[in-house]
Amino acid sequence: MVDSSSATGGGRVPKPAASWTVFIFHFAIPIAILAVISNFNDIYSGLVSIPSHILHTREPNSGNAKKTLGSPATTSNVQLQPPKEKSTTEYNQPETQTTTKSTATQSSKTSSNRHQQNVKQMESNIHTLRSQYKQAADTPTEYLAAIQLADFLKYRDTVIHDGGTYQMEAIEVYSRAVSLLEDMWRKMMANGEDTRNASSLNNEQDNQVNDYDHYNGLNKEIFLDYGSKSIEGLLCATYCNLGKSYFMSNMFERAVQSYDQCLSYDHDYFDALNSRGQSYIILGKYEEAARDFHRVLNMDYSRIFVDAVTGLAKCLSADESVLDGGWDFLVKLLEVEIPRQEVSLQSAKELADNGAAGTIKHFSDVLKRMHLAMFQYHDIKTKKASEAWRHLSKGNEYKMSTIAPFDEAFEIEKVSKVKEVFTKSFFPDGFGSDTKTPIFIIGFVRSGSTLLERILDAHPLIVGTGEDSVFNGRLDSIRNEIIQASMVGGYQLQETVKKLADDVVLDMRKRWEIIDANTHSDEEDSSGKQRRAQVPTRFVDKMLTNYMNVGFIHLLFPKALILHVAREPMDSIFSAFKHDFPAGGLDYTSDFIGLARLYHGYRDVIEHWDNVLPGRVTHIRYEDMVSDLPGMAPKILEKVGVPWDPAVLEFHKKKHAVNTLSTTQVRQGVYTHHLKGWKRYEEFLGPLLERIGSRVEFELSTSLTKSSA
Repeated sequence: MVDSSSATGGGRVPKPAASWTVFIFHFAIPIAILAVISNFNDIYSGLVSIPSHILHTREPNSGNAKKTLGSPATTSNVQLQPPKEKSTTEYNQPETQTTTKSTATQSSKTSSNRHQQNVKQMESNIHTLRSQYKQAADTPTEYLAAIQLADFLKYRDTVIHDGGTYQMEAIEVYSRAVSLLEDMWRKMMANGEDTRNASSLNNEQDNQVNDYDHYNGLNKEIFLDYGSKSIEGLLCATYCNLGKSYFMSNMFERAVQSYDQCLSYDHDYFDALNSRGQSYIILGKYEEAARDFHRVLNMDYSRIFVDAVTGLAKCLSADESVLDGGWDFLVKLLEVEIPRQEVSLQSAKELADNGAAGTIKHFSDVLKRMHLAMFQYHDIKTKKASEAWRHLSKGNEYKMSTIAPFDEAFEIEKVSKVKEVFTKSFFPDGFGSDTKTPIFIIGFVRSGSTLLERILDAHPLIVGTGEDSVFNGRLDSIRNEIIQASMVGGYQLQETVKKLADDVVLDMRKRWEIIDANTHSDEEDSSGKQRRAQVPTRFVDKMLTNYMNVGFIHLLFPKALILHVAREPMDSIFSAFKHDFPAGGLDYTSDFIGLARLYHGYRDVIEHWDNVLPGRVTHIRYEDMVSDLPGMAPKILEKVGVPWDPAVLEFHKKKHAVNTLSTTQVRQGVYTHHLKGWKRYEEFLGPLLERIGSRVEFELSTSLTKSSA
């Protein structure tokens, strides 16, 4: 027998490796196989298309279907040179996940291989931009160098979800840029110079694109590159991007302040109004949000900022009284706009130029959002199931028309490989961290996970960190370091795993400290000063798709709590079908075939963990929470290992920003009227029910037992 300590120079030997051969075959080789899995598994890769709820606006396209416009202040439009000078520096823009049908033949392996290249290219670009920013210090081009670096940092964090690695750096650099621009603006004002003299607005070539001819003020500059904007146009664009960086960092009040700064230069600047409305929704200020979206919809005739349709529908769904006349304004607008946008889409399809694909995608997205807003109207207001279904199915049809066909075989293989690798003999004893700090919430989408997170977050010792999972975002590097360490020896692997776990917890805490320091508190002491909350001892990591990654979670955190929220299958499945998730891994919930396969994969994996790691995952039935929260809450806290606090029963009264699709629902507290809500649409769901089969039932009970803490 070979002692694995000999390979590492001594030290404590992990218990499972009874021999080096056993260690190699039961751990090292399966870990290496995971590298192969990860190369075609987008859940592991973490690279998805830029989500619209983060960017707030889609990449706008030409309203006349003749030319694709650049997005407002995108990285690709940034020029490092001074205004009116042509950029001589080219950057390799990383590829995002493709969504058009023309790329449907690309394999998942190729896509994930590109991910690895894209990550390296992004890091290389960031290094280059940092160097140029440093070199530009105290020069006339410093503000442009700052904007370009900050834009790329923000872009990187929208496509790689690792808890916001560069968010604070982006905020710092944007803040420097606006400071420089403010100084320039004040000097120009003192000299009596025109602060709205954009260099390209009078260009004959630009006048050929008339999509925003009706725009007034600084909105005329929205689609100009930075080198062509006026000083006030630059300030608005930069303040908006600073606000979006705060939004991505869960600092929603700071985001609003940045949009306010932009609107002080032009109170009708669409990007700021639209983005501020998104932040107001997260903060529960539906009336203010509705006012912003209403202003955008009244002025943006090209419907470039179509997020305003979705945003206003959310506000009205939460509280119809936020707008005079309730739904009337939006419904009348959509009854006119849907036919008009359909004509524009058909015109785009008849074109054969290079910009047609992007334009088709834009109009399809516009129509998707409009139909889904009409679905909400009929689902909530008129209760006309047939009309609601017509709009829902049409909206999802437009969505699915712009993405690659679902790869069912790939999904089956992905689940199969996870089950093949993570066997009972895989997990070594004595590995990982002893900490119980992280609490992982997993489950199928729309299962009630946000409710559970909010209940936990209402406890003074527990913090919910949102859906940008630190652990999930680090999974690529975690896997790679484990593979490397497993080739050295047991002790080295053990130390590596523990360090990786400790680093995740450290980043969770750092993230909370940053957010806490930048979040307004409504609680004040007798002197009027804000009271700092108790230092938390638990951090909630809510990334539902981590049900695929329970093996890794257990390896790093064998004592951390894993809470699986399970909901009545068809309630969860239909809720997923009717919601428009950010572009990425959940696109196919809008299609019966993809949705059914994803659900079967979820059930297969949950059953696998219960078999391989019996009792490791704690199951909580959503229906138990909403029907008996006073009875369930003490059991949940007991399982977590924290003392009882009645505040958790009034979680919905806590003034806390909730950035999730469930943001409006969780502010209403616990309710049961939505249970079996899918039954209203049962007559339309026959093909889906057939695909779900016997799994329309989920014989799973809540398994809360007292924590060993």
